[in-house]
This record gives sequence, C-alpha cells and structure tokens, in this order.
Amino acid sequence: MSTEKLLLVTGAAGKVGSTAIARLLAEPRFAAWRIRALCHKRPIAPGERVEVVSGSIEHREVVDAAMSGVTHVLHLATSKETPDDVMDVAVKGLFWLLEACRGSTTFQQFVLIGGDAGMGHFVYPHPLPVVETQRHSAYPGCYALSKVLEEVMLEQYVIQYRLRGCCLRAPWIMEKDDFKAQLSFGPDVFGGPRWCDLVPAESAREYVRSGAIPVMLDAEGTPIQRNFVHVDDLVSAILTAIDHPKAQGQTFNICMDEPVDYGVLGDYLARTRGLPLVPIRTPYHSTWLDNSKAKFLLGWRPQYELQKLTEAAWNYQRAQDDPRVVWYPG
Repeated sequence: MSTEKLLLVTGAAGKVGSTAIARLLAEPRFAAWRIRALCHKRPIAPGERVEVVSGSIEHREVVDAAMSGVTHVLHLATSKETPDDVMDVAVKGLFWLLEACRGSTTFQQFVLIGGDAGMGHFVYPHPLPVVETQRHSAYPGCYALSKVLEEVMLEQYVIQYRLRGCCLRAPWIMEKDDFKAQLSFGPDVFGGPRWCDLVPAESAREYVRSGAIPVMLDAEGTPIQRNFVHVDDLVSAILTAIDHPKAQGQTFNICMDEPVDYGVLGDYLARTRGLPLVPIRTPYHSTWLDNSKAKFLLGWRPQYELQKLTEAAWNYQRAQDDPRVVWYPG
C-alpha cells in the first residue's frame, strides 16, 4: 500500500473543516499528508499542501473527480433546514462518495461527522444517558432526518462492503463567541431557541440592553441540560480517529463530559459578570450524551467544560473582517 496520504475534506470552508485542515497541517504526525478541499458555496485559499476543488457532492462527476487518488475522506458537507436540496446533498451526495470509495484502489478510511439531531437531542425526553446503541429518533424537520440517513448509510456500507469507516456524532458545535451568541435575546441569536420570540418584545429589548441571560427550563421548571462540543475538541477527535484501529465500523459520541446545565451557567454568569437571569419555561427536555465509548476505545478526552467554554466565548473579540454570518437556516 502506498505511504502517500491524500485527505478529501467536504464542506472544507465551514468551522470544522477549516479548523481540521489547519490542525492537520500543523501536526507532525500528518507532515506527509496532502489535503484536497472540496468547496461549494464558500472557497478557501489553496496552499503548498492544500488543493482546492469546487462543486457540489450532489453531482457524481464532481465526486468522482474529487475522489481521484484519495486515501481518506472527512465528510462534513451538510444541508440544514433546506428541503429543496437536503436530500441531494445528504443522501445522494453521500451515496456518490461511498460508491467512489468502494470502487477506489487507493481508499483507506471514511470519517463521517454525524449529529445528535438524529437522536432528537432536547426535543424528546431521554430518561437515560444517550449512548451510541440507542435507536435513532429524528425530531421534526429535514435536517435531523438527513443526519439519521447519513449514519445509517455509512453503517450499511461497512456491513455490505466492509468499508473502512467511522462516525463521530457531535452535538451543537461551538467556536469563537458562538456560546455567548446562543444566549442573546436579540434577533442576532445564534441557533435556537429564539429567546426574543418567547418573551414580550419590549422585555426582549430590555434584556438585550441589560445583557440578561435566559435560563432554559423544562415544563416542570427544572433547568435544562443540553449537549455542546467545542470545535477544538471535535477536531481532536477527528485527528485521533484517523487510522485508529479501534475506530473501524464504530460510532462515537463526541461531546463535553457533562452537558451544560442552564441553571449552573446562569449562576456562573451572574456571579462572575453580574448579569441578570431570566427563567424561561420551554417544551424541551434535558439530555446527557455519553462520551465514554470514545474515551475508552480512542483514548480521546475533551478539554472544554462549562467554565472554559463560557470564558472562551465571553473573552473572544471579533475582528472587523470576521463578522458573524449565518450561512444556513435552522
């Protein structure tokens, strides 16, 4: 088998793709590796070891050309709540990738980044920790369904063709000031819930002025626990899983050791920054994504816990050329 390694990264311009490329290029273990970045809507800059190709994985000819000579695939390309193209990207695109891997003479490993949306995250009650063997349970919407279909398709290719692959299932991925922005009462809130829609409009404006923090509660008034992962921890898991013998055919939950408790988070921000708290009852439920399997088999450990995640977000200062942009709905 050739010692030359060529990693195809789909969705290379996103937060995970760009971080993974930078980290891989910097690590001595991957010094001889080259990267082929497949970009669709957003380009990245090529480099000495980075080749950039353009196109969408929904087209077989794009995939076949991008897969030429590839040894490893890191599949990040996805589609959120966009019904017009989600199946073309998530299902057909993944099918073309897996078919190209199956017929390749150079292919060695496929790494899929899955999501806890396929497990329903906080939309459904989970009375026990969510482990990798739990049944899929997509919440309403096309994005969660697509994450289920992706995981199942890879699993079946492993069974049908003994394809070398693994799935790293991540919850909500945080970088920069994302964690702070998800608590905003303004229209600039990152993701959901949209807190401004859960309180009167004048109250929302006042909460923005005061920097108030929403404390998400369940229907019984108990603070909700919700799963997150910092992009640095997810990328560490990706690099660990590449060529790891115990990764073959496995799915791993990649997340913080404990979910974020909105009550504990609120108390921390009130104590350290004097921010007012606003309890808000919601129809959501606490979940605990269990990462024990990744620790045991891969030897991976997350570095971010609630305090580090919070401090990193609150201390981050965005540059003028780095505005917050929402690239997709949902």
